[in-house]
Amino acid sequence: MRSSSLRLILSLSGMVLIVACSTVPVTGRQQLSLVPEEQLLQAGYQQYQEFLQENEVIRSTAESAMVQRVGRQVAEAVERYFAEQGPSDALQGYAWEFSLVDSAEVNAFVLPGGKVTVFLGLLEVADTPAQLAAVIGHEVAHVVAKHGNERMSQALLSQMGGSALSAALSSQPQATQQLLMSAFGAGTQVGVLLPFSRLQESEADRLGLIFMAMAGYDPQAALAVWQEMAARSQGGGPEFLSTHPADQTRIRNIQERIPEAMRYYRP
Repeated sequence: MRSSSLRLILSLSGMVLIVACSTVPVTGRQQLSLVPEEQLLQAGYQQYQEFLQENEVIRSTAESAMVQRVGRQVAEAVERYFAEQGPSDALQGYAWEFSLVDSAEVNAFVLPGGKVTVFLGLLEVADTPAQLAAVIGHEVAHVVAKHGNERMSQALLSQMGGSALSAALSSQPQATQQLLMSAFGAGTQVGVLLPFSRLQESEADRLGLIFMAMAGYDPQAALAVWQEMAARSQGGGPEFLSTHPADQTRIRNIQERIPEAMRYYRP
């Protein structure tokens, strides 16, 4: 067998070993999932620690206490959802953490493993616990629905090529870490953010409403947040909207999803 053919077969074999499909909760959609979950969790923890070291974390204030309280309640709702609806091991390896960062950006992001960061500027828009729960619920939904893995998988295939993917994951950690940060919208310092698709946004909206409702927050509060985001976008928009578009169609879709979420609401 020619050496070039052998290399091709070995490359494709390595590709097959890491190719996987996962299922999005609630919607049941099958999605591309090439990056091993344990690798995502490890990278998420590392990037979260580095981000906190490079930014000023706010502690011992009423705002930081609200972020901690609301975040924990949403996290408990997510854990309860998967315990009841399955798969029960979906959150294996998660260790929830919630941080408030001193930045005027209207932004928030969550990294794999439940590492949640809220920027102080976001509290100008989401200034009540229910509105904050809407944002955290939406962001957490992106993580548990594995949208970041899906975006990273698509980007890895596009930028590095299928035959080089296996090697890239192990030999180019800096490149894959940057893809991780951009895939989850974790700031602009790593370059151009990868946009969530409309389908992913719709899924995160739907799951986020359910999670905030299970946490004891009225899903109606989500409308106020996205309406304010849409209003602010008229002047260029907050950083949050670079990966989370808030248009009137989306707001109407959220309105249509609220009755479903209300079935989970226990004030």
